[in-house]
Amino acid sequence: MSAPVYDRVALIGLGLIASSMAHAMRRAGLAGEITGHARSAETRRIAAEIGLVDRVCATAAEAAEGADLVVLCVPVGAMGAVAEEIAPVLAPGATVSDVGSVKKAVIEAVAPHIPEGVHFIPAHPLAGTEHSGPRSGFAELFDNRWCLIVPATPGTDDAATARLSALWEGMGAHVDVMDADHHDLVLAVTSHTPHLIAYTMVGVADDLRRVTDSEVIKYSAAGFRDFTRIAASDPTMWRDVFLTNKEATLEILGRFTEELFALQRAIRTGDGDHLHEYFTRTRAIRRGIIEAGQDTAAPDFGRGATRAGREGRG
Repeated sequence: MSAPVYDRVALIGLGLIASSMAHAMRRAGLAGEITGHARSAETRRIAAEIGLVDRVCATAAEAAEGADLVVLCVPVGAMGAVAEEIAPVLAPGATVSDVGSVKKAVIEAVAPHIPEGVHFIPAHPLAGTEHSGPRSGFAELFDNRWCLIVPATPGTDDAATARLSALWEGMGAHVDVMDADHHDLVLAVTSHTPHLIAYTMVGVADDLRRVTDSEVIKYSAAGFRDFTRIAASDPTMWRDVFLTNKEATLEILGRFTEELFALQRAIRTGDGDHLHEYFTRTRAIRRGIIEAGQDTAAPDFGRGATRAGREGRG
């Protein structure tokens, strides 16, 4: 067990990431007390029932009052309103962070509400599953994953940044620091556009009335199963991601469209050499992800085993 990094941590929003943070902080003894709030009364009821946090609060301001660290774990589009609500109770020297998948828009929405003397240090853990809600979290979610720290201003306090980094490292993550514009472009490539493509592919299958719903489900090969897994992610969160990371996502979608047209041309003209070279190059990227420890080559990418292990723990 580590010494607490923060005496009191407030989690605003109690979905997958927040619940996993609660479990991971408890696993390593990183927080003296954890408070939590969710907008939904049902979510608050479940969180209290399962003992997710030490204290479930009726409002975000109640949860944030007296906290050394407040983490905004709500959809990106709601963060500005939450920051405005908690601003009057934020303690001098406290840190406000988040776990959003977009950073430039979050900084623009939240920073104006952060009082002087309070540190605002956005962050983004690159981890997740298709599940959501307070029961979905597990302590190992961040193990060997990356968390990107994105200081809101060049003058962000170094000690406060190091303290937040220590929390994420204590929860099992690797930490890197990145500016907001670069973060949003990188995530448009590695996460946002793939999710949009997955939603589209599942939508195309639904639109093709040549096959029935039962056939789509019954005969799903691994590729389509993975598309549906990604497309099962929270729709509110992803709506906000695309609306707030519009420029970077559209740029990468344009590149994707160009690549797709080139592959269409190769298939139409029977250019097997182009297809083989392209698939060889892209397979090497997949191998690089496995070698970097960011996935496994096990069947089902190891997700079945991971899920079974969690269910076995109850």
